[in-house]
Amino acid sequence: MISFLSAGLLGFLLGLKHATDADHVVAVTAIVARERTFRRAAWIGGLWGIGHSLTVFLVGGAIIAFRIVMPPRLGLGLEFLVAVMLILLGFANLRRGNDGQPREQVPHFHPARPVMVGIVHGLAGSASVALLVLAAIPNSTWAFAYLFVFGVGTIAGMMLVTGMLAAPAVFAGHRMLGWQRGIRLAAGTLSVVFGLILAREIIVGGGLFAATPTWSPK
Repeated sequence: MISFLSAGLLGFLLGLKHATDADHVVAVTAIVARERTFRRAAWIGGLWGIGHSLTVFLVGGAIIAFRIVMPPRLGLGLEFLVAVMLILLGFANLRRGNDGQPREQVPHFHPARPVMVGIVHGLAGSASVALLVLAAIPNSTWAFAYLFVFGVGTIAGMMLVTGMLAAPAVFAGHRMLGWQRGIRLAAGTLSVVFGLILAREIIVGGGLFAATPTWSPK
């Protein structure tokens, strides 16, 4: 019982930590940069976490149950999809940050957007999470339970992260639209640059389009 509780606690804490991975933070920063309430920002983070955790549980669970080995090119391709998504999110922020419209006229992300972004990240990270679980917890039932708790931790962590990331926009308030626009531009630029760096690493370092790509889950 103690070992089970310890594994559950570890899964929750690692889920919290997983929410702070650089690509996750950059993605949600690009999303919540336009929000000015902690509640809505946390809700967006929760939706991201749900999409991510659902994918990790389903795909990671399939890897655990059937001992699936992910081909290197597929693993790199999923990570490249994350890079492309970061670039697109960044450009969306840059476009909306330069439209000159008042804050109230700038459209919000549809609730499905954070879920889809989370799903993409979940697809890219499912293999690494599943392999970590397999190495630590050979029992499939406990492994599935670990994935579930890990997902809950990720959702909670992302809600905290997005709430904190929204602080500058919340502080700016209604009277500082110029500052809000600057925050959106900075978040968009960060997302584009990070996405380009990640894409280069995957193509050049991993050899996505090479004859023999090299990839290890991380």
